[in-house]
Amino acid sequence: MAKKKFKDLTDQEILALAIQLEEEDSRVYGDFAEGLRVTYPSTAKIFDEMAAEESRHRQSLFELYRQRFGEHIPLIRTQDVKGFVEHRPVWLVRPLGINVVRKQVDIMEFETRRFYERAIERTTDASTRKLLGDLADAEREHSAFAASLEEKHLGADAKAEEERSGRRLFVLQIIQPGLAGLMDGSVSTLAPIFAAAFATRKTHDAFLVGLAASIGAGISMAFSEALSDDGSLTGRGKPVFRGFVTGLMTTAGGLGHTLPFLIPDFRVAFTVAMFVVAAELGIISYVRHRYMDTPLLSSTFQVVVGGVLVFIVGILIGSSG
Repeated sequence: MAKKKFKDLTDQEILALAIQLEEEDSRVYGDFAEGLRVTYPSTAKIFDEMAAEESRHRQSLFELYRQRFGEHIPLIRTQDVKGFVEHRPVWLVRPLGINVVRKQVDIMEFETRRFYERAIERTTDASTRKLLGDLADAEREHSAFAASLEEKHLGADAKAEEERSGRRLFVLQIIQPGLAGLMDGSVSTLAPIFAAAFATRKTHDAFLVGLAASIGAGISMAFSEALSDDGSLTGRGKPVFRGFVTGLMTTAGGLGHTLPFLIPDFRVAFTVAMFVVAAELGIISYVRHRYMDTPLLSSTFQVVVGGVLVFIVGILIGSSG
């Protein structure tokens, strides 16, 4: 699906997108409130207030929009514009952990604030610039609240803003694209490598197929990541750098179980490759658990099932000849 660049948005589209953002944030905060109401009732009330505040922001934006452009609001969503990250719906998970909420609020408010700051640069209307500036300030207050949640409920010292920003950027610019590449390289190359190995019973042929598949997948993923998001809204960094990280990790994921086929003996090479595959899937599961707040058991199950299915397909196809 084609996406529109942020720099190409008109004032009307910017205001329409801002209205959509505030509505989404309000509903997410409402879900956070429901998820925390039993365990953290006082915090749930705060999220109720934040949801109401986002609704007021939306109303202010709508009134300004109506004054400038009339009643009809075009449907433009975050997924229609380059630069926004698609989030996992953690607000629907039960039970809802306070640490997960803190991280999600931090990311949401960071993106929304950055959107308003960029939007101010794009519009020349004085009333619009003032409203967007006020809303950006409000998002900063929400980010400060997100930081305080960890100190209040987890007993940890409040983190410095530099540390929080650094960790957020590390996840956005390194972990997310690197993990996507590692998963694609480790899983997608399994079938062609093991199909070639069982079809020819020659380790050299399997190595050449694996090498080609790994490098080809790395190049494809690098371009895909670089073209998906220019980083101007989300702070995910330069597209070229993200593409390089994704491509490098994709290639590495495929080469991991390709290199054992440099061993001349087929049985030994196959056995070593299986151990490497198990290690790769374990690393992917841990990284998803460590940085993406995915339960370790659930993450391991999802990754292993996917990897095993692709592995079996490769062996079956290779053995059919």
